[in-house]
Amino acid sequence: MNELSPVTAAPVPQDAQPWWRGAAIYQIYPRSFRDSNGDGIGDLPGITAGLDHVARLGVDAIWISPFFTSPMRDFGYDVADYCDVDPIFGRLADFDALVTRAHELGLRIIIDQVYSHTSDQHPWFTESRSSRDNPRADWYVWADAKPDGSPPSNWQSVFGGPAWTWDARRGQYYLHNFLAQQPQINGHNPEVQQAMLDVAQFWLDRGVDGFRIDALNFAMHDPALRDNPPAPANGRVRTRPFDFQQRLYNQSHPDIVLFIERLRALHDRYPGTFSVAEVGGDDAEREMKLFTAGNGRLNSAYGFNFLYAERLTPALVADALEAWPEDGTTGWPSWAFENHDAPRAISRWCEPGQHDAFGRLKTLLLASLRGNIILYQGEELGLVQDDIPFELLQDPEAIANWPLTLSRDGVRTPLPWQAQDEHGGFTTASPWLPLSAQNLARAIDRQEADPASLLAFTRQALALRRAHPALRCGDCQVLRADEDRLVLRRRSGQQSIVAIFNLAATEVAWPAEVTLAGPVLAAANGATPGHLPAFGALLLEETAS
Repeated sequence: MNELSPVTAAPVPQDAQPWWRGAAIYQIYPRSFRDSNGDGIGDLPGITAGLDHVARLGVDAIWISPFFTSPMRDFGYDVADYCDVDPIFGRLADFDALVTRAHELGLRIIIDQVYSHTSDQHPWFTESRSSRDNPRADWYVWADAKPDGSPPSNWQSVFGGPAWTWDARRGQYYLHNFLAQQPQINGHNPEVQQAMLDVAQFWLDRGVDGFRIDALNFAMHDPALRDNPPAPANGRVRTRPFDFQQRLYNQSHPDIVLFIERLRALHDRYPGTFSVAEVGGDDAEREMKLFTAGNGRLNSAYGFNFLYAERLTPALVADALEAWPEDGTTGWPSWAFENHDAPRAISRWCEPGQHDAFGRLKTLLLASLRGNIILYQGEELGLVQDDIPFELLQDPEAIANWPLTLSRDGVRTPLPWQAQDEHGGFTTASPWLPLSAQNLARAIDRQEADPASLLAFTRQALALRRAHPALRCGDCQVLRADEDRLVLRRRSGQQSIVAIFNLAATEVAWPAEVTLAGPVLAAANGATPGHLPAFGALLLEETAS
């Protein structure tokens, strides 16, 4: 039997913690959430129409991936106008209506900010490339060729190939850490920093409640353009030239924190707003802590601990949690098992026949973690990774590195609303990516009608987290992390909750250090006190002895 004890969702007292501390955030990928005008692409009115579903989940906020004016070479992460909506998604008025409706439902709005690069079609870049002495000549990273005509350094781009492209207009190379159509902003330039702060203020004035900052550790480079050293062979499959280097000089410059402090000063003028950075790379944990240190930098950061992990193990979870202790100096983490760039966790972490049981375990584990938790759209339904054939691929990284790089398109397929509709109720046209039969069968309307569905379980798990301060914002102690079993203790004030998880597909022994006293708050997959079946999970409230 899979059950959660009935709880009433209760907001965290405003005088106790800021709203974002321990928040559950739902990521929306606009192209794939809901289409309102029948062109096969999701849009802002579609998001507004679907907010009731999100609100019923019991999350605190939504994070909306880019919807800004863009040529869509990287589907919105190549911004051509930071302060307008791309026509495929609607208009600014549609965004204002979305904010209004979300706030009516008690949902806060977090939007992406891309401060490391723009589109090559942004007016800033058009002006910058026009000459070496125009007002924005130094807004991007330009450098002369070496005497032999080769690029200024050996830096490689994330998407494959050199990170430098020759531009005949200026007779120089420009830097791009991603696509050649995503020129690198010169984050060292104070005028560029101010322009980005003006962008942030534009959206804060429009009512957003915070920002997720994309690829923040790429915001500044080494001005000396030193070559990156080779990365030691470590057994990992290397699919791109990028993987062969230690990225010491094309990213992660120490002055990034000075810009972060300027951004935080702006946030402080808008009480209750929230900032979270995406930080990837080999040095992510140190940078995450650096970017969130003290009270003058970002509120939180999330890394890639779980996003590309091939297996979910007790050691993986324990290592991630223990790196962020409640010690008064370490910052506040955010966790995601899936996002628009990473394959569906349920497809990575269990066999097809185990999806339902594992989905319940994964959901209860996420709800038990110390930090903010981020659910990617469809995660509440147990959507699996779709297999997109090469001829239908949209993802430029997957196309360039086929077949060694797993397509991001497989996690970006449309959200299924209606199981009996050809396109899942997402659109009335042909969708921009196909929706598989296996995910169509997990549609929202079908799970709404099933009290034993993962959707119902997710709602209950989030309500449980919201109702218990120990789960939402309490400290966390790892009591056990062996081959199969993970045991956490979450505490806040007088409340103590023990969370026990069996990550194995077979029954395991009950952990000896967990007493059986106290009420059961939650159970998954038939777990009971003293009994941990396959993928069993149990939350017990400890009573004082």
